[in-house]
Amino acid sequence: MKVEGWLFAAGFFFFAISAVIYGLLSEEPVGTVALAFTAGLAFLIGYYLLFTARRIDPRPEDSKFAEIADGAGELGFYSPHSWWPLAVAFFAALVFVGIIIGWWLFLIGAIGAALAVVGLVFEYYRGEPAA
Repeated sequence: MKVEGWLFAAGFFFFAISAVIYGLLSEEPVGTVALAFTAGLAFLIGYYLLFTARRIDPRPEDSKFAEIADGAGELGFYSPHSWWPLAVAFFAALVFVGIIIGWWLFLIGAIGAALAVVGLVFEYYRGEPAA
């Protein structure tokens, strides 16, 4: 995680310097604020990654002498197939269209989105895969 942290830290310095230069040379405050916010977000992510890297064991990616086999093993669980993301996306789109068209469509989309998110989160807590 140290490599990623230093990458975002370098991004912070780049965007901060760019924001200052852009603010001095341009008449537009929006671009300066956008660059400053980008620098702030890069700082937050870089600080988190460097802070976390000190508290966990070094990963193979952090060693200059690591072999490919050092990174072998289980990386996590990824769902092989699920229809719930499609339902979440549909109801999220319905919520945003409901903001434009009317509160009734927004309400239908919000209820459907809540049910779809619950289905997505608890997909593997019932039925045959839960056993």
